[in-house]
Amino acid sequence: MFKALVMEQNDEGLASASIKEIGEDALPEGNVTVAVEYSTVNYKDGLCMSAKGGGLVRNYPHVPGIDYAGTVEASEDDRYKPGDKVVLTGWRVGEVSWGGYTQKARISADKLVPLPEGLTTRQAMAVGTAGFTSMLAVMALEDHGLKPGQGPVLVTGAAGGVGSVATAILANLGYEVAGVTGRPDQADYLKSLGATTIVAREELNETTKRPLEAETWAGCVDAVGGDMLARVLGQMKYGASVSAVGLAGGAGLPATVIPFLLRGVNLLGIDSVMQPYDNRVRAWQRIAKDLPMDKLEAMINPATLEDLPKLGADILNGQVKGRVVVDVNA
Repeated sequence: MFKALVMEQNDEGLASASIKEIGEDALPEGNVTVAVEYSTVNYKDGLCMSAKGGGLVRNYPHVPGIDYAGTVEASEDDRYKPGDKVVLTGWRVGEVSWGGYTQKARISADKLVPLPEGLTTRQAMAVGTAGFTSMLAVMALEDHGLKPGQGPVLVTGAAGGVGSVATAILANLGYEVAGVTGRPDQADYLKSLGATTIVAREELNETTKRPLEAETWAGCVDAVGGDMLARVLGQMKYGASVSAVGLAGGAGLPATVIPFLLRGVNLLGIDSVMQPYDNRVRAWQRIAKDLPMDKLEAMINPATLEDLPKLGADILNGQVKGRVVVDVNA
């Protein structure tokens, strides 16, 4: 028997969470069993722990948690053996299938990635899906020509999970980073991660009728979307790119095509859920090399399974800073 956070529905169709003791026979199908050590809290986790499941959860009872890291306990696949350290992100785990808020998980070997040398399972979940997405966003900008010295790189939602890791990675790689936040009290935190400029959210939230403004940003990692992304597109330098990773400010994009046509701006969509295996490995190797571990440690807020329902509500309300690391065995 082992512990897991289980979401169950009542007669009115509303779900609530509780810590349950469950047996291995309840685990989903898969050819690798993982002794989970750490998980984390993402925006999707908040949705999955909400009363309606955020439109993501298909069946109850359900174990949320869209990522986890741990040690292989048993494997029917030659790629993994007991004792191997592994990390899981994406593939709709924790949404459609059971996730990482548990002390034991079962999964297809195809969905796992070997933990890169130099990272612990705790650090891997301090990175988590948010940090993995950040690295994919930075890699996409670099693949489209971004180099240090070309000008400031904007990070929107900079105090959140994706933004925090993106800020630390970019600063460590030698980029000048401008962090956007709506919380003035987070300025010192962002500067400690390497941001050189703090941009107040209201400076970019105001829409403008001008499709183009002064060329300001050499690149952008955008976790907000909506009006802010539309505004930022008109401020990008010629040929610059924006990696779009989130929609905290809304799914709409009230923009024109003018920045694409007159400045050759690129809007790059970043998906972390169905990312191919080779690029997953590449991203995790880059994380181990390019994310300063002292900065990562400064982002960590420790938590246990019991803390998760409140943290799920907090992240939906924009009240979680940095990276929550959940010790599922504490």
